[in-house]
Amino acid sequence: MTDVIQKPEAPLNFIRAIVEADIKAGKNGGRVQTRFPPEPNGYLHIGHAKSICLNFGIARDYNGVCSLRFDDTNPSKEEVEYVESIEEDARWLGADWGANRFFASDYFERIYACAERLIEMGKAYVDDQSAEQIRENRGTLTAPGVNSPWRERTPEENLDLFRRMRAGEFEEGSRVLRAKIDMAAANVVMRDPALYRIKKAHHHRTGDAWCIYPMYDFAHGYEDAIEGITHSICTLEFEDHRPLYDWFIENVSVPSRPRQFEFARLNLTYTVMSKRKLRMLVEEGFVSGWDDPRMPTISGLRRRGYTPESIRDFCDRIGVAKSNSMVDIAMLEHCIREDLNDSAPRVMGVLKPLKLVIDNYPEGRVEELEAEYNPENPGLGWRKLPFSRELYIEQEDFMENPPKKFFRLAPGQEVRLKNAYIIRCESVVKDEKSGAVLEVHCTYDPETKSGSAASSRKVKGTLHWVSAGHAMSAEVRLYDHLFLKENPDEEKDFKACVNPDSLTRLTSCMLERSLSEAAPGSRYQFLRNGFFCVDTVDSTKTKPVFNRIVSLKDTWAKIQKARQD
Repeated sequence: MTDVIQKPEAPLNFIRAIVEADIKAGKNGGRVQTRFPPEPNGYLHIGHAKSICLNFGIARDYNGVCSLRFDDTNPSKEEVEYVESIEEDARWLGADWGANRFFASDYFERIYACAERLIEMGKAYVDDQSAEQIRENRGTLTAPGVNSPWRERTPEENLDLFRRMRAGEFEEGSRVLRAKIDMAAANVVMRDPALYRIKKAHHHRTGDAWCIYPMYDFAHGYEDAIEGITHSICTLEFEDHRPLYDWFIENVSVPSRPRQFEFARLNLTYTVMSKRKLRMLVEEGFVSGWDDPRMPTISGLRRRGYTPESIRDFCDRIGVAKSNSMVDIAMLEHCIREDLNDSAPRVMGVLKPLKLVIDNYPEGRVEELEAEYNPENPGLGWRKLPFSRELYIEQEDFMENPPKKFFRLAPGQEVRLKNAYIIRCESVVKDEKSGAVLEVHCTYDPETKSGSAASSRKVKGTLHWVSAGHAMSAEVRLYDHLFLKENPDEEKDFKACVNPDSLTRLTSCMLERSLSEAAPGSRYQFLRNGFFCVDTVDSTKTKPVFNRIVSLKDTWAKIQKARQD
């Protein structure tokens, strides 16, 4: 296990307290073994990151083992693409499972034998009811269920029918194998749950060898037992399933006795975490794919520019709780800002360019000004910035008729150009028809060069800029929340609150020339505009694309400061 999943000083949450108590009591011989068990039916999202950090972190900190196990029991929704993406994302977060990579399909024969044994013991039966009839007869929270008319079949008849199910004799939906527990159980999950269903779909690993597949609830506990899992850590929605998990372990011969524990899943504002809903967003074209930078998937966050360190820090901060709650997405954004503040080079990029001409600067002259990459991290070094008569500044940094306390550029007003000179606005050139400002004409004070002994004169505004003749053109993509509602899951149709302005493409941005060699995935702070990452999919040498990871405004830090005050 690598040393990067969770900090060794991770707080003692209730799961870790259970693990420590079990070790102290000598349970499982002091051994700790966890697992991360994704279903390969979609890409991992930020909620899975929490589980990865928890399971692999516990294994590391208590000298244990954590397995990666794919619960591939539903072939109609599973693909090799998802298996590969899950492995890539988990490794990127720092997970290391070594040789402990397993699949539920590795155990299909053993799980099937387990089902036959339950039939022989009279604890499972083949039911001919349709799925709809089974639902209708299950009862409610206040009314018991109704026994299936096929519940009293003999073990011999059930075994024959089950083997014929495996042989492919029956159609999908015509029969299921159910556990024979108690149709009047207070816990509805225990009312004769399904163990196997007929599904004539090609499996990505076993091909067409099987046409019946175990249900997740049945397979999961047995997989844990086979692998020697000591602490089977699940999200809170499986709490009602724990008695069923234990029933399976108690009623079949298993090599070990795992225990299940539940913790609260991650719910994030302005986001959905259901893989089913995320798949709908992809398949219905609301996003460009699973790795769309607006998606809460690990691949989407990575493409947008999030670092594994920032996501692990986020998981540490939110902790592990016993009850569900909603986490403000501002906390996640705060984590990436904190991570990049020191590590990202600070450069200049003009997103909406406005031409600025310095009339008293010599034509044809180019100065090479020195600029530090990051004053918080001197180790990043310096670079040369070309300075010339014609520059670009941000359109929003100039106003012809500014309000009070507008400390940027306006007629007769002075500002400093970052790492350069103080300039004064003298005039503007406008479009004759629209009245739009096309150029701003200024003069500069050659005695105010940054870093010189005579540069002590102060002005209130400082602007970023790029030299017009040396800038590189790029596309910049600005991202907003994917949803307009804080909790889209509460809406009748979550897709109705997709934000139509969640992506803005700026195709005529001008960036300083030092970015011409920026590698895909590299991260920068564009002064005053936020943190950006070179897109790993669409960016090319001739058409670079930068994704804004996050703006500089940190609402979470302000919230925390207000709480402290």
